[in-house]
Amino acid sequence: MSDKIRWGVIGAGGIADRRTIPGMLLCDNAELIAVMEVNPELAEKCRAKWNCPKAYTSEADLLADPDIDAVYIASPVVFHARQAMAAADAGKHILIEKPLAITAEEGQKVVDYCAAKGVKIAAGLMMRFGAYVQAMKQAVADGKIGKPVSGYAQFTCWYPDMPGNWRQSKKNGGGGCLMDMGVHCIDLLQYILGSEVKEVAAFHDTLSFHYEVEDSSTVMLRMENGCQCVVQTNFNVPDEAAKWRLELFGDQGRLLGENIIGQIDGGSLDAMFLGAQGGYNAQQDTNEATGAEIEVELGNTYAREIASFSASLLDGTPIEVPATQAVQVQRVMEAAYRSAEKGTIEKV
Repeated sequence: MSDKIRWGVIGAGGIADRRTIPGMLLCDNAELIAVMEVNPELAEKCRAKWNCPKAYTSEADLLADPDIDAVYIASPVVFHARQAMAAADAGKHILIEKPLAITAEEGQKVVDYCAAKGVKIAAGLMMRFGAYVQAMKQAVADGKIGKPVSGYAQFTCWYPDMPGNWRQSKKNGGGGCLMDMGVHCIDLLQYILGSEVKEVAAFHDTLSFHYEVEDSSTVMLRMENGCQCVVQTNFNVPDEAAKWRLELFGDQGRLLGENIIGQIDGGSLDAMFLGAQGGYNAQQDTNEATGAEIEVELGNTYAREIASFSASLLDGTPIEVPATQAVQVQRVMEAAYRSAEKGTIEKV
């Protein structure tokens, strides 16, 4: 293997075209070799746009290419398991978009299959690589907000009825806004807190549109470390009205991130580190409290994601987002769907 991982992309339209391929082209340790789309015109359009050597219309042909070391799978979720196992059969390492498969059970089969084939597989939870997300994780690990007691994440978009859209089909996407967007929120809360979810309660509804999956979701999480969190995701909030939030409160401070999640590394982080607290303040006077400045270097989360996995393949460093963790997040989401259906608190 050279000093660069040679990549093929399965499902080169959509998020791959908008974000991941541009990020890949920024990486010193990655090289785009081929793109694949079932539509020949789209495949050639993607090839020409990114000036890559090859375009394919079937994953079998791409996977048979000896010039490819690893594949990025960004096809509809319903195809993920089959394509990932085919990639493992071909000896290609895999970066796969979330969710890993339609169900956690199917995702675990993919992970086990790749392990048996000696192939490494990472999950496309690229928001972990956001600069402010990393800063939040470090602040929590350093005890800056004391014991985390409360968390909140909100991630929304406007996603009206589109006949034939796979994300609006339970069979093809597995679920709605929770499956598509809540997966990031749950993963980030667990990642930053360094603690997994142990209990879930949820409400899911389709309030604005007519498709079969939810366009509105509220999920309550109790973490292993005791922190209580809420995740809200929506397909029915206008993009111009959205404020994507990732917030944590502890018994010694806070971390309030606004628009620090999403496809672009940016936003702002309001931090306050107060230290150990004394007695009760009947005045409830907080006017004199001042925030803490946190300096970060913003960048491209997709480039960081590709560079990180490529480095793991080149030098054997541990994978930063192993696919096993995406399977665990999917188990949390499945518990949330059970909770909403049965009106119960579910254990993960």
